[in-house]
Amino acid sequence: MQRSKFLVGLVGGVTAVVALGGLGTYLLSGTESTSRLDEYSTASVDGHKALAANVVAGRTESKIHPLPWVGEKVSGVTCPTGLKAVAGATLTCTGKKSDGTTVDIPVRVTKADAKSVTWKFER
Repeated sequence: MQRSKFLVGLVGGVTAVVALGGLGTYLLSGTESTSRLDEYSTASVDGHKALAANVVAGRTESKIHPLPWVGEKVSGVTCPTGLKAVAGATLTCTGKKSDGTTVDIPVRVTKADAKSVTWKFER
């Protein structure tokens, strides 16, 4: 009887750890970011307010590989221009994998207003 209780407790404990690990991975591996548009982060692209290229590149690089088991290590991310603060605007940034090959990182604005831009990238 005690053996079956122990087994049930063990299976329940393992299940809880796996579920929490999965939830943590999901939360930390998010590819969406909301950035303020202020005097330090705002640029202009084709006459539109835009999130500066260095801000997009830095945030993307920091979020693309948050955990060792999520995604590939990418460094040296650069973006050719700022990201227009217009819903649906797109941009392709580039980075380098650890083996030296180049990887394209598509970025898309999901929501924008006068004070902030919400955007996401594809891993």
